[in-house]
Amino acid sequence: MSNSVINLKNRPFVQSFASAVGKKESEGPLKEYFDVICKDTSMGQDSWEMAESFYQKKAFTTALQKADLKESDLDIVFAGDLQSQCTAAGFALRDYSVPFSGTYGACSTMALTLVLSSLMVNAGYAQNAAALTSSHFCAAERQFRKPVQYGGQRPPTAQWTVTGSGCVILGNGKKEHMPRAEKVIFGKIRDLGIEDENNMGAAMAPAACETIGRFLDGTGTSPEDYDLILTGDLGAVGTKLLYDIFEREYGGNLAPHHKDCGLMIYSLDSQDVNAGGSGCGCSASVLCSKIMKELCEGKLNKVLFVATGALLSQTSAMQGETVPGIAHGILFSNQ
Repeated sequence: MSNSVINLKNRPFVQSFASAVGKKESEGPLKEYFDVICKDTSMGQDSWEMAESFYQKKAFTTALQKADLKESDLDIVFAGDLQSQCTAAGFALRDYSVPFSGTYGACSTMALTLVLSSLMVNAGYAQNAAALTSSHFCAAERQFRKPVQYGGQRPPTAQWTVTGSGCVILGNGKKEHMPRAEKVIFGKIRDLGIEDENNMGAAMAPAACETIGRFLDGTGTSPEDYDLILTGDLGAVGTKLLYDIFEREYGGNLAPHHKDCGLMIYSLDSQDVNAGGSGCGCSASVLCSKIMKELCEGKLNKVLFVATGALLSQTSAMQGETVPGIAHGILFSNQ
């Protein structure tokens, strides 16, 4: 392998996967694929932030149950979210006796936790490792923009942060009909100078293109070799920009082989989500529902999952900083 693509010689098996989403997400086109649907966005908690932790608990415990595993069977949990200091993950897992590594990659966190989990299992340092992420619309709005009670207008480029969570457990035990992790790639930071925190798709698209292109070059493959190249949450604006950059830099048409989780989880025609979905929970809940199920069923054979993240904070935005992007990737195969 070259271009920093890491070949997983032991090809860890997916042991299980689970998703938990909120009411708005259940009203979208993927409703039938989610494991847990929570109609109460607050989940009876005292804050949106604690409600997000509850979503992580739901995804985590459901994944354990589906794999017939106990807490003690996990050697490490890589988990993260969009909250400062990964507090949604920390508070979600404080009730469980599991080794924990808080992981932050902004909206790319699902791919990053998967990359780290697969590397741990592949190297033999863990028999079972979990990748867990989440986001919550109200918690993200309060932290990065304005509380929802403010009633601010959202520009057309804005995306709707998904309220949801996803968990994948990877292990070295053979699981019939379950996909395997084959290759991984860490992203490089790319920054086109986007300063608008309501235009995350444009900020992340260059990083997505760089990671996809570097993966294809490093493996000597083309988009036609994959059933699906899945990005995290570029939305309508970022997806169009990704196609334009890819055609200019690599001379190919990515569109026939690509889908974006931010455009899959909601119906842009009937739901008020502007440019589509975003947040750690966006790619996590889509991957851990429809995509994984279709890999298990053989409807998909090779899926390159590239989650994208905007590396900003509330402080950097107020200081007039630009929004750097990053994208990490993992190849799943059922062959």
